Amino acid sequence: MALVFSALLLLGLCGKISSEGQPAFHNTPGAMNYELPTTKYETQDTFNAGIVGPLYKMVHIFLNVVQPNDFPLDLIKKLIQNKNFDISVDSKEPEIIVLALKIALYEIGVLICAILGLLFIILMPLVGCFFCMCRCCNKCGGEMHQRQKQNAPCRRKCLGLSLLVICLLMSLGIIYGFVANQQTRTRIKGTQKLAKSNFRDFQTLLTETPKQIDYIVEQYTNTKNKAFSDLDGIGSVLGGRIKDQLKPKVTPVLEEIKAMATAIKQTKDALQNMSSSLKSLQDAATQLNTNLSSVRNSIENSLSSSDCTSDPASKICDSIRPSLSSLGSSLNSSQLPSVDRELNTVTDVDRTDLESLVKRGYTTIDEIPNTIQNQTVDVIKDVKKTLDSISSNIKDMSQSIPIEDMLLQVSHYLNNSNRYLNQELPKLEEYDSYWWLGGLIVCFLLTLIVTFFFLGLLCGVFGYDKHATPTRRGCVSNTGGIFLMAGVGFSFLFCWILMILVVLTFVVGANVEKLLCEPYENKKLLQVLDTPYLLKEQWQFYLSGMLFNNPDINMTFEQVYRDCKRGRGIYAAFQLENVVNISDHFNIDQLSENINTELENLNVNIDSIELLDNTGRKSLEDFAHSGIDTIDYSTYLKETEKSPTEVNLLTFASTLEAKANQLPEGKLKQAFLLDVQNIRAIHEHLLPPVQQSLNTLRQSVWTLQQTSNKLPEKVKKILASLDSVQHFLTNNVSLIVIGETKKFGKTILGYFEHYLHWVLYAITEKMTSCKPMATAMDSAVNGILCGYVADPLNLFWFGIGKATVLLLPAVIIAIKLAKYYRRMDSEDVYDDPSRY
Repeated sequence: MALVFSALLLLGLCGKISSEGQPAFHNTPGAMNYELPTTKYETQDTFNAGIVGPLYKMVHIFLNVVQPNDFPLDLIKKLIQNKNFDISVDSKEPEIIVLALKIALYEIGVLICAILGLLFIILMPLVGCFFCMCRCCNKCGGEMHQRQKQNAPCRRKCLGLSLLVICLLMSLGIIYGFVANQQTRTRIKGTQKLAKSNFRDFQTLLTETPKQIDYIVEQYTNTKNKAFSDLDGIGSVLGGRIKDQLKPKVTPVLEEIKAMATAIKQTKDALQNMSSSLKSLQDAATQLNTNLSSVRNSIENSLSSSDCTSDPASKICDSIRPSLSSLGSSLNSSQLPSVDRELNTVTDVDRTDLESLVKRGYTTIDEIPNTIQNQTVDVIKDVKKTLDSISSNIKDMSQSIPIEDMLLQVSHYLNNSNRYLNQELPKLEEYDSYWWLGGLIVCFLLTLIVTFFFLGLLCGVFGYDKHATPTRRGCVSNTGGIFLMAGVGFSFLFCWILMILVVLTFVVGANVEKLLCEPYENKKLLQVLDTPYLLKEQWQFYLSGMLFNNPDINMTFEQVYRDCKRGRGIYAAFQLENVVNISDHFNIDQLSENINTELENLNVNIDSIELLDNTGRKSLEDFAHSGIDTIDYSTYLKETEKSPTEVNLLTFASTLEAKANQLPEGKLKQAFLLDVQNIRAIHEHLLPPVQQSLNTLRQSVWTLQQTSNKLPEKVKKILASLDSVQHFLTNNVSLIVIGETKKFGKTILGYFEHYLHWVLYAITEKMTSCKPMATAMDSAVNGILCGYVADPLNLFWFGIGKATVLLLPAVIIAIKLAKYYRRMDSEDVYDDPSRY
């Protein structure tokens, strides 16, 4: 599948088939993220001139001054359209004349410079010839006689300084020439390295393409495994989603019912404790009353005895009698009503085991994943078979494409091209060596001339004696003048040859820079090629006509270059959909429909969910009407707050004992002391059971009082919530199941749609990037033609031309200055020659 398109892309590399788009796929929750393996290319996109870059910019500025006109887009188009330039056709003659005038107007700056150079070439030899003949005839300064003038020292100094400045400027131009000459040699040597780098990038492209194809095919397996994982876990995935939607509705009600079940058990326990406490309290209170009555009767008998009638016993007995009435129990437990009826009712309610009914409701919800898992076994198998069949189709299609043969053909083509360049590039280096040698000769000629001028200035300045007459000047000064004249002679001999070289290189270099390098940089050159019906009259778009034989496809050189520069795939950059439409071979809608058809069979049925049956509802209602809310708990609490006895038995016993000890020894005293012991025994043995029963009764009453508070309203509210949730389940469970099932199916389908759209995007936009093509074009034009040839060539003529032009003033000044350094044959005679 993917290999079909990669084969087409590779054909584009062979020359047979030969806007950054956004991904068409959407992010699917849980979908995998795909990214084609990145390819790194070694050839740089830009070419840095290095430390000589400012010199090249200086030349470009000069060219912009000489040739300030913009790129003649319309003029170039007309030139291409009139490529035959047949001036014999009268009907076209005016048009051709106008075209020639436009060309001359555009090249006016270059033409003026070239004409000036030609005048220099013609006139300098003639001037030199006449100058030599005049000098031989002792004319034009050839007579070895110098007239003494008053301003001669000033003139000599000004001429010497001017020649020095001119020589320095010439030296700077010569340095430019040397640098440019060496740059050409260095850069041309790097041409082979750059070409090999571009070929390695193409080889890398061919090597990485099969890896990208394998990655695309492999990602289907990963996507399928992801889908299989969700299908195998459909119970937890789909069932979990359904369960998560139902739980927020169901859980609060079940929790309330569960809390009510716990309250029923607590109520039952509290009623049981209350009932047993009442019985225990009655028994303990009866026993306490009996024993207290017995003790009280014993004390009364003692007080009624004759021993209490005589003093001092009578006073003591009289003090005991008033408190005797308080020796009794304050409890009246027989008046507390029984709770056996309520206990029996709550016990009957508790027998229904409401907690188990609540657990059954929870279980019904928790069993949804298992139910779905069991219901979808067969459908899952069918879906897996469909996905496996698509996987098999992808593998079969990939194996049916002879990709290895295509790669071998492309590799063979690249190897042949590389072999050809390896054979031809050494010839380029050989030619460059000739140019380099010629450039050195030119630079050395100029260096020789400038050296003569410098030596002339050096010897003339340091050997000049202002006290010496012109006929008596020293040898050093005379040698300086001879050096200057030697420089003048060499200038006349070689300057016109140098200017010929300068004019030729200037015309070629300037036009290459202005008509090729600059328009290629700003893409105006590509705009010329993209002009409709320009390169071929019948073709609107030349590139698509050349590649696809269909000139109506809107494909331009500029668009292809821009797309390749950005790293887009060849399929998108060269619009190969016009050759083979990927949709015909990669029908995403059809593949998605096949998967969706199987997923539509994914029917899940969940039986009606009953959170609480009628038995549970009746238990809640019976509990609400059990009567525990009508019990008078205040009566019980009031009774439990009483003290078991009317008086503190220990205090009463201590008081009685103290009074008994005041009695004389005898039966009365012993009887009272025995009663004291009995009271204390009652307090120790009979009072704690009564108090414990009171505490248990109080705790049970508090529990029942809290539970029974608005019990009917609570149960009514729970039942209302239960009815509401049950109504929701009855009416909406099927809708929730259907909705979540569709979402699950869309998720599974989304994995593959995500993958398929990514494949479409990867093949059309990313796979087999044509960046090496744009890089190779940049290497050929920006790198080799402009950076390696045109820029050094322009710097060369700029430096040499500068030095050659400056030869003209240098010759004039040197001729005039030599008169002041050379030894003359005759001189003017003055009375005081030292003044000069």
